[in-house]
Amino acid sequence: MSAAIFDDRALSLGEGPLWHPERQGFFWFDINAHRLFSDQGQVWEFDGYVSAAGWVDHDRMIVAGQRALMLFNIETGAHEDLCPLEADDPRTRTNDGRADPYGGFWIGTMGIGGEAGAGSIYRYYRGELRVLYPSITIPNSICFAPDGTTAYFTDTDRRQIWRQRLDPAHGWPIGEPETHIDTRTEGWHPDGSVVDAAGNLWNAQYGGARVAVYGPDGGFVEAIAVPALNPTCPAFGGPDLTRMIITTASQRMDAQTLAREPAHGKTYLLEGVGPGLAEHRMIL
Repeated sequence: MSAAIFDDRALSLGEGPLWHPERQGFFWFDINAHRLFSDQGQVWEFDGYVSAAGWVDHDRMIVAGQRALMLFNIETGAHEDLCPLEADDPRTRTNDGRADPYGGFWIGTMGIGGEAGAGSIYRYYRGELRVLYPSITIPNSICFAPDGTTAYFTDTDRRQIWRQRLDPAHGWPIGEPETHIDTRTEGWHPDGSVVDAAGNLWNAQYGGARVAVYGPDGGFVEAIAVPALNPTCPAFGGPDLTRMIITTASQRMDAQTLAREPAHGKTYLLEGVGPGLAEHRMIL
């Protein structure tokens, strides 16, 4: 199995790929360029960093921006602040995020320069924003088990993916997180993840040029090569959820490297994988 180019627009820091089930299309971000992309060729520009989204209905998504969660209209490009998010801290931005099975939205923040412990992971649920995990350096791998009882997340800097039990009534965490996957020995840097219908976790490994698959028990299953060195996040999509796009990054690579190796920063496609899980709808 090999990844082919899905979209050849080069991104500095691709992130947040999302399949919108009602529009039957992919969306993704370039965090450093402050842009949102679609597979229909559209591009929307924002005033600050944007990184992740959750779908609300056919025309609206929640977009995680640098200072707020925003309600974004796909048809018009208009957006309005829904909830402040570290609005008083100019040192941080958002990173990985995903809607949960209960209609909430998990979103991580981090230092713009990757400062240690500068970020947190939050959950927005029915109008309430609550800190779940403080002192996070690079929040990633936010995704959920098929039965909705478990959340996964990582601090890429610590090279472990944790699992967290969830309250089956409202989806808030119960107890403390436990280690699910530990990549410290192998030296991988876990970035974004998504879970398939069988409960396998697909993890983009930054600097590793691969997406690694781990079983529901956290055991390694296989690794799939990506032509770009820095894959950042995968997302299932397509009518039967057997297509996967993978965003990548070209940040901090010099012009000579990019000219010699133009694969970096592009968005890639795997066919015939999964099937995945449908992205959950955000409930306002």
